[in-house]
Amino acid sequence: MEKHKKKFSFGPGFVVTAAFIGPGTITTCSMAGSRFGYSLIFALVFATLTTIILQEMAGRLSLISNHDLAQALREFPQNRLIRFTFKILTLSSITLGCAAYETGNIIGGALGLEMISPISAKSWTILIALVAIVILSRNKYVLVEKFLVALVFLMSLSFFLTVIIIKPSLLSIFKGFIPSFPKNSLYIILALVGTTVVPYNLFLHSSAVKEKWGNKTHLKDVKKDLLFSITLGGIISASIVITSAVSFHEKGIMIEKGSSMAEQLSPLFGPLTNFLFGLGFFSAGMSSAITAPYAASFASSGILGWKEGSNSKSFKLVWMAVILIGVLVSLSGFNPLEVIVFAQVANGIVLPVASIFLLIVLNNRFKMGNFANTPFQNILGAIVVLLVICLGLWNIIKLF
Repeated sequence: MEKHKKKFSFGPGFVVTAAFIGPGTITTCSMAGSRFGYSLIFALVFATLTTIILQEMAGRLSLISNHDLAQALREFPQNRLIRFTFKILTLSSITLGCAAYETGNIIGGALGLEMISPISAKSWTILIALVAIVILSRNKYVLVEKFLVALVFLMSLSFFLTVIIIKPSLLSIFKGFIPSFPKNSLYIILALVGTTVVPYNLFLHSSAVKEKWGNKTHLKDVKKDLLFSITLGGIISASIVITSAVSFHEKGIMIEKGSSMAEQLSPLFGPLTNFLFGLGFFSAGMSSAITAPYAASFASSGILGWKEGSNSKSFKLVWMAVILIGVLVSLSGFNPLEVIVFAQVANGIVLPVASIFLLIVLNNRFKMGNFANTPFQNILGAIVVLLVICLGLWNIIKLF
C-alpha cells in the first residue's frame, strides 16, 4: 500500500486543465465579468462540476475496459448501424469542435503577439499556423507544449494573485454562485460551459489515463487527480471573471479589443502589464493551437481504427484540415473577440453529442461490470446533457 502511495502523482487531469485554460477561457471569462459582473460565476461552478463528472467517466472507462473512449466507440456497439452512426456523429462533433476551437486559439495567439509587437494580428495568424504545422509534422509538440503550458500556468496564477490584491467584495462573489440569467447572458453562459467542458478533452484524458495508470486499482488516483486539477482550473476561471468585474463592470467599461483585457492585471504588474499579458495570451493560444488539431486526429484515428498512428497520411490530413479551417476563419475579418467567444459557444453545442455517447458506453455492463454507471451517475450525466442541450437550442432559436 505504501508503495502505491509513493508512486501516485497528479498527471492527466492537468492535461485537461491546461487544455481548457486557453485564450477562449480568458476572453470569455473577461467578457462575462465586464458585461455581467459576478452574476455568471454560477455557470463556471456548473461547468467545473460537469467537467469532473464527464472526465471521471472517461477515465473510468479506460481503467476498467482497457479501451480509451475512441476505441470504445468503435468496438462496443454490436449493431452495425448504431456503430456507423456513432462514428459519423462523433467524428463530426469532434472535428467541428476542434476546428471552432482552433480558430479561437490562432486568433488568441495572434492578439497576444500583436500586444507586444508592431506587427498586425493577421500576419501573426499565418505565422502561428505555419509554426503549428511544423511542430506537428515533426512530432515535437510535447516538448514545445510543456514550455508554453508553463507560461500559461504563470499567467493563470497572476489572475489569482490579482484577486488577492484588489480585495473584491466577498458578498458580491457569493451572490454570483446563485443562478441568475441577466438579459442577453445565455450566449455567454453557453460559452463559459463550452470553454470549460471541452469535448476533445474526453478523448485526450481517456487515453492519458490508460497510458499512465492502466488498471482499476488506480481509480481513486484518477478521481483525486481530476478533483484537484479541474477545481484549480475552475478557480482560475472564476478569478478572471472577478478581476474583469472589478476592472471593467464596476467602472461601466466594456471590453472592445483584446489589449483592453490586460488592464485586469495592472494592479499586479503595473507598467509591464501589456507585455506580460500579451506573452501569456500568445502562450495560451499557441499551446492550444497545437493540442486541438492533434486531438482531432487522435480521436479520428481511434474511432476509425487507423493502425499507423500519428505517422499515417490520414492522421496528418485531419490535423492539417483543422489548422487550415482555423486560419481561414481567423482571416475572415470578423471581430476577433466575438470569434473567440463564438468558438466556445460552438463547443457548447457540440458537447451533448460526446456526452450522450459517453453515457451509453458507460452503461455497457458487459464491458464495465460492477464499474458501470450507477443510477445516480446516470441522473447526473442526464441532467448535464439536458441543460447543455437546452442552452444550445435556446441560442440557436435566438439566431432566428
